Amino acid sequence: MGSVGPHEAAEEAPPLPAYPGEDTRPTSKKELLGFYTYGFAAEVFVVCGLGAFIPITLEDLARASATAVLASDHSTPCKATTIDIPEATLHIRKAAKHAGTQCVVTILGTEMNTASFAMYTFSISVLLQALVVVTMSGAADHGRYRKTLLVVFAVIGSIATMLFLPVTPAVFLLGPLWAIIGNTCFGASFVLLNSFLPLLVRHHPAAMEEHGEEAGRVPADYDEYAAQGQRTSDEPSLDDIIDSTAALLPSAEQTTPYPPSTAAPSPEMQLSTKISSYGIGIGYIASVIVQVLSVVILKTTGASLFSLRLVLFLIGLWWLCFTIPAALWLRPRPGPPLSLGGKDDKARTWMGYIRYSWANLGRTIVRARRLKDVLLFLAAWFMISDAIATVSGTAILFAKTTLGMDSSALALINVIVTLSGIAGAFTWSKVSRMMQLKPSHTILTCICLFELIPLYGLLGYIPAIQRFGSFGLQQPWEMYPLGAVYGLVLGGLSSYCRSLYGELIPPGSEAAFYALYAITDKGSSVFGPAIVGAITDATGDIRPAFWFLAVLIGLPIPIMSLVDVDRGKREGAALVRETIRHLEDDQHDTLG
Repeated sequence: MGSVGPHEAAEEAPPLPAYPGEDTRPTSKKELLGFYTYGFAAEVFVVCGLGAFIPITLEDLARASATAVLASDHSTPCKATTIDIPEATLHIRKAAKHAGTQCVVTILGTEMNTASFAMYTFSISVLLQALVVVTMSGAADHGRYRKTLLVVFAVIGSIATMLFLPVTPAVFLLGPLWAIIGNTCFGASFVLLNSFLPLLVRHHPAAMEEHGEEAGRVPADYDEYAAQGQRTSDEPSLDDIIDSTAALLPSAEQTTPYPPSTAAPSPEMQLSTKISSYGIGIGYIASVIVQVLSVVILKTTGASLFSLRLVLFLIGLWWLCFTIPAALWLRPRPGPPLSLGGKDDKARTWMGYIRYSWANLGRTIVRARRLKDVLLFLAAWFMISDAIATVSGTAILFAKTTLGMDSSALALINVIVTLSGIAGAFTWSKVSRMMQLKPSHTILTCICLFELIPLYGLLGYIPAIQRFGSFGLQQPWEMYPLGAVYGLVLGGLSSYCRSLYGELIPPGSEAAFYALYAITDKGSSVFGPAIVGAITDATGDIRPAFWFLAVLIGLPIPIMSLVDVDRGKREGAALVRETIRHLEDDQHDTLG
């Protein structure tokens, strides 16, 4: 196998495995390339698909269906008012103020706004995604199924996305089905991809050189315990309590209990941050490429409903094609097997994984209840992540149905958001250092900027601004600077929230607590889109939902201001010491 680095000792004598089946070979360049390639493959689904084209395609499919009628009279078919027709676009802009172009569709005897239809679909998809993520999280870090499951979810999700191409208004309900399957599979595949990150770091030649062979023999999560001489390779009991069950998010900011200083992070943290940052950057590069190709497709094919379906086919094809080299280059890297007891048949194994995943989530929640700052942060993150997901879909649908922007213009908004997000990811750290801001203060600054988006939309209710005809989201051009603000904020919140949370996690429990972080993220995104959908159904317009978004974004500010990182680190370290004492007592009772 290709070697990374000049460390011949590591090549000649790989560290002894800490558990049966562990792959202790040094991380290769090809393996890292496989990790990056899957980000290049799948990131386009969430940025280009969920972020732009799936919501507007679902809305267009519902609008063009046989049961869709204007909300103003409940009789005029909406087919003739599709926004992809230039004349209809002009009509929409003229009539937007009195919501005459809002359409409703009847589904299973229930009438709903076509924009709400897209928001409800998103809520259902993230709910199922959260359930699947928890259910298979045990397999992500234990056993030999990590790579196999990643490929299976990638293939199913990409094919579901490509299947948008044959969906017509006559069978428009297939659209939400493919969207739900695609989003669920994307989330599950990224859980599995992220579970590779700690292993790539642990077996990287640079990390192995830093700590010697012990870095390969003993999992990094157990360093503190092993240093005290309390654990040997034959005593895996600590795995039952301080666990690495589900690396549900890229744990690029995993931390040691008390790093020497924030300016000098550990070598593992530096390496993990570097790999994770490269992966995120490569994924965004792919998204920009696909967005540019999408704009070309929309311009050359007339920006019709077929054009949108063709773009989604391209997104699914991109995902599928670049999954192939990722599958070839990534090593399986089996995790430690679970001790399930009894006979080891496949059905029992999978049921054991499922039970273990949910039981571990419960154990993590119980432990988190004793950590005040973790609870405060997760409460704030619950609302922040919900706001991030809800604002994106709401803004795209508002631009489409109220401002009458065509598909290529909407795609351009997404390009601006992505480029601004890349800029934000790199500039917030410099701004924070220059202004000597704490991570929590940087997050609060991002939230305050984020609050400007719904507040700006609410300016449209002021009579003087209404008479002026511009500002307050009355003209399409206003979406572009707001998209830049959204991207800038997103880049800061994504990196700093995860980093701050990493400081609060009890040492040795990074993966389990990142699982809780991810479940909070996924679970919260069920509520915002559903509430926006209900508001739109009740009022016949999306703009009133800006009141809800303003409250949702503002609520985390006082909660986040109460988070004390130093106190949280002390509580986390104390919990670890107590956990180890309980483990030792249990071992003594068993031996006695």
